[in-house]
Amino acid sequence: MEALEVSTIKQLYQNQKEETLFGKWITLNDILPLFKKHEKKFTIRTIGTSEQHRAIYSFTIGNGPKKILLWSQMHGNESTGTRAIFDLFNCFTNSNEAIIQTIIKECTLVFVPILNPDGAELYTRVNANGIDLNRDAVDRVAKESKLLRHLLEEFNPSFCFNLHDQRTIFNVEGTRNTATISFLAPSEEPTRAITTGRIATMNVIVSMNALLQKMIPNFVGRYTDEFYPTATGDNFQKLGYNTILIESGHYQKDYHREKTRAYTFYSILQGLYHISITSTFKTYKDYFLIPNNDQLFLDVIHRFTDKEDIGYQYVDEIIKQQLVSKLVKIDDLDVSGKVGHHEIVFEIKK
Repeated sequence: MEALEVSTIKQLYQNQKEETLFGKWITLNDILPLFKKHEKKFTIRTIGTSEQHRAIYSFTIGNGPKKILLWSQMHGNESTGTRAIFDLFNCFTNSNEAIIQTIIKECTLVFVPILNPDGAELYTRVNANGIDLNRDAVDRVAKESKLLRHLLEEFNPSFCFNLHDQRTIFNVEGTRNTATISFLAPSEEPTRAITTGRIATMNVIVSMNALLQKMIPNFVGRYTDEFYPTATGDNFQKLGYNTILIESGHYQKDYHREKTRAYTFYSILQGLYHISITSTFKTYKDYFLIPNNDQLFLDVIHRFTDKEDIGYQYVDEIIKQQLVSKLVKIDDLDVSGKVGHHEIVFEIKK
């Protein structure tokens, strides 16, 4: 498998990063001003509206036979993928780099940057009616779920990229390294059988992991492949649309997820390039060499010499139109085996 040249893509990212997007709270109003600079290269259309009548947009580029659908902010408070997408948009609009031209030639790409604009506005996981879109793939109660399924069936992609953020609690199993990026080839049914579709999905993930291991070795995990009957990725995989889940996680001292944003960008770019140059997607066993996610971390731990340690996690909320992270104590948790991203030791002076 051909991994991209690290120095080349780092320079590409540095040149094309969308500097106007920063921080975890990204809304529709943040991305709308960026549409104009991409309208000559992309076909931009309104594909529907949210429960609160906010527009949901798609961006299409390329005319190649390999169809790929990518969406972000299915959960409104998970925006790292959205920022990485707009970094990619700048590449497609501005760059003549051979990598980019190969992808455009071989693929047709459809992006939905913010699938859940109501949730994005309020910085919530769910939509305006309290529905988790990632658990609404079967009933499709939400307008946004219906819209995504319609787009899927209309476009008929060979591959999908489902972009999420994961919590700061995750580490790479067997290490004290954060799971900065985690990948998943979703299961199609409870036995987690290795189907033809999952093999193709795993094949792409192996290529992405090979690149990241050159950049952040041992900071990549594998998200649980437990089958969720109502989950989007599981159902799309079951329907024959090979779905790659990317979970953008924590990196040391990176609560704004700007470093993680870069690694998300590199992952997507590698995945798209691999699909663009690959004719058969059968090599997959290295997928199982990616360590599982584990749950080792807390955001803050207070260590005491005379009583039980106390763990804390940050909880984000919008206060007066600002995203505020509050440190909340985690009750009824034995933190003796946990590691804090930040630890404070309180010693009794004798």
